[in-house]
Amino acid sequence: MTDRRYAGSVDVRFDWVTIHDPLPPTDPTTIQRFLALDDLSSTVSDVLDELGVRGAIPTSRLSPSMPKERIVGNATTVRNVGQSRSAYAAVSEKDWRMAEILALRTASPGDVLVIEGLAEVSNMGGLMASVAKRQGVAGAIVDGGVRDLGRSRSLDFPVWSRDHTPVTGKWRSITTEVNGKIRLSDIQVAAGDLIVADETGICCIPRDLISTVLERAEQIASSESGFDALLKADEPVDGLIDYLYGGTD
Repeated sequence: MTDRRYAGSVDVRFDWVTIHDPLPPTDPTTIQRFLALDDLSSTVSDVLDELGVRGAIPTSRLSPSMPKERIVGNATTVRNVGQSRSAYAAVSEKDWRMAEILALRTASPGDVLVIEGLAEVSNMGGLMASVAKRQGVAGAIVDGGVRDLGRSRSLDFPVWSRDHTPVTGKWRSITTEVNGKIRLSDIQVAAGDLIVADETGICCIPRDLISTVLERAEQIASSESGFDALLKADEPVDGLIDYLYGGTD
């Protein structure tokens, strides 16, 4: 398979963007074990609570374009900030400084594109969804606006975002950093952190806690399977209470 990631020197056409080297991806077995969790984001959120890590975002804040989809992958991050000039001035001079495509050329297959962006303007559209899909990116999380939802859906490329808008960001925003630390809603995300997302929410697992979170999440899932078995066996409510809270003896 052709490696379509960027392997060259700094591109002088984008000298305003700081680009950090990507980190190695998490092994596929770990990704599949996360995907096997029934209540993915909820279970991971519970573990993050136990560890004292603030890392969960509800989909009431960043909504999914394809609610039935779920993704797990390492974060490839982008920071966008606002242009100081008008969109008309920028378009008149063809001053296009939004460059999320730079992140896509560093991404590994299975990564998740995570953008700290601008509200009510597009930080990602159909063209970049097409590139992301071609590169094997699992999906995108955008704290800001996106557009061309029909195209991303037709590609089976899921996007979680704050806004849906027809307004382009390419004349209104500037990409300043790729693979750095960003803010996603009210949490911090670093390149290489593990992102899990489903119809309930989005969680960011710090890279050094991925194994710890997975092991504990599987324990919780096993316990909940035991509860489900009791429920299917028509266990009385008192027995269910004992299972959840412990007996009174």
